Amino acid sequence: MLLMLLLCLQPAYASVVSGAIYNSELELQKDVKLEINTEPRQAFISKDGHYSFNVPKGEYTLNALYFESNEAVMEADEELSVVDDGQYTLDIILFDVLEQGAVEDIDIGLSGLEEQDNMPLYLAAGFLAVLAIAVVLALRFVKKKTKEAQTAVESHLAGGPDESLQKIVAIIKAEGGRTTQLEIRKHFPLSEAKVSLMIAELEDKKIIRKIKKGRGNIIILNS
Repeated sequence: MLLMLLLCLQPAYASVVSGAIYNSELELQKDVKLEINTEPRQAFISKDGHYSFNVPKGEYTLNALYFESNEAVMEADEELSVVDDGQYTLDIILFDVLEQGAVEDIDIGLSGLEEQDNMPLYLAAGFLAVLAIAVVLALRFVKKKTKEAQTAVESHLAGGPDESLQKIVAIIKAEGGRTTQLEIRKHFPLSEAKVSLMIAELEDKKIIRKIKKGRGNIIILNS
């Protein structure tokens, strides 16, 4: 019965994982504690820098620790996948154990570097935002001034064509009943064509008469 039981158990542990243990200078490291998370967990102390475990199929973590004065100074963790029966060789290299405080200092330093690296991006984004606001305000200011100028022209011509015609008549009277078309234009923020149309309208109504002189016109108020 005992022989049959051993035959049944043997296939479950037919795989062997073995190897050497080195320090950071690639020298064999003695007196290393090794542990693998099989069921049940296996552990032993390697006196000569070599190890060997019998394991079944599965996924495992192999941990190695080296102690000085009861304090772990070097360690290594290796992931191991046993997919079939056979011999597996896995050499282990130990590295110095970092104290928790040192690890936290490194994390804080990296975080500071990341923030510092992102600072130019933040400054650029802020500058672009300020520039965009300035452009919008400038456009609004120009639009406002343009509207004010347009309103001023409209106010000057308020009352429509009849009032503008009356202003032309008033200008001619102020000039003694006779003036030039160029002089009339000085009193109106309008184009030459617009002024000519208004003078033509007054001429059609027999209010004025126009005499051509050189390249200009003399406007005379009818009695």
